[in-house]
Amino acid sequence: MAPQRRAGPRGPESGGTAAGPERGGRRHCSAKKSRARQDWPRRWLKAAFLVSSAAAAGGFLSWSCLRNEDGVTEVLARRGDSLRDTFIEVPCSEDYDSHKRFEGCTPRKCGRGVTDAVITREEAERIRRIAERGLSLGGSDGGASILDLHSGALSLGKHFVNLYRYFGDKIQDIFTEEDFALYRDVRQRIQQRIAQAFGISAASLYLTKPTFFSRINSTEAKTTHDEYWHPHVDKVTYGSFDYTSLLYLSDYTEDFGGGRFVFMDAGSNKTIEPRAGRVSFFTSGSENLHRVEKVHWGTRYAVTISFTCNPDHGIGDPVLK
Repeated sequence: MAPQRRAGPRGPESGGTAAGPERGGRRHCSAKKSRARQDWPRRWLKAAFLVSSAAAAGGFLSWSCLRNEDGVTEVLARRGDSLRDTFIEVPCSEDYDSHKRFEGCTPRKCGRGVTDAVITREEAERIRRIAERGLSLGGSDGGASILDLHSGALSLGKHFVNLYRYFGDKIQDIFTEEDFALYRDVRQRIQQRIAQAFGISAASLYLTKPTFFSRINSTEAKTTHDEYWHPHVDKVTYGSFDYTSLLYLSDYTEDFGGGRFVFMDAGSNKTIEPRAGRVSFFTSGSENLHRVEKVHWGTRYAVTISFTCNPDHGIGDPVLK
């Protein structure tokens, strides 16, 4: 099934999404910020295409106060940083209570992590080439295109096609078994890192849909499907999501401008600058309301890989059809 993209605000804006005091200490910017974003509606009316990339960090991460369109932003991880297994815990939202709970997996410990030590830059470049080859077969008329190797969903103009049916045997000329083996290996390593960070068994996590490559550029949005920058909460937009991860495949300020990931916390936003090979991950509830900044120039590549605790919502790794 192709990722569902609907008109209107992308994903849920949740009320009371403030992460609260972060453990391990926290520096406060001196500049004051309007607290209007604390009043997000608890129920979002419409969902949209998830093109996110994520991470947050604590401890030894450096950050600074910047003025932008949203007020004060804390830069949690810069492109030039090389980060290892960094994690910051935040209080869990109530989103998980409206779904069946799975002991030893459904989040009771919530938070955000970032690491540059799971996937190498060389592996990220190889993964990016997979995305480039697949997306060269189609692409949105607007600025946001996706490729889902699991379902075959591919942006084409203002719609989706199933690339496996649309291109048939020609797919064998685009992808190789080695491509899919690398994708599977990367997915497994990310799954293990998430399990380690949240103190759960990797075997209790199941890959879930939608899981996809994203390509974003500065082309003007043609439909609401191209409006990737709206705030959303993954657990509310996609009920199966319990843990979301992003693997960045290009570099902020080198390959593209804008396009940073933003956690929308009360008091200030928290920002991550993409870097090829960087993996970010977070619990999917309203404790991690987020958005992606508009890309101003260049092209931003990432892959979203999401996990559920519910085996009924699990999917298998993609296979070359």
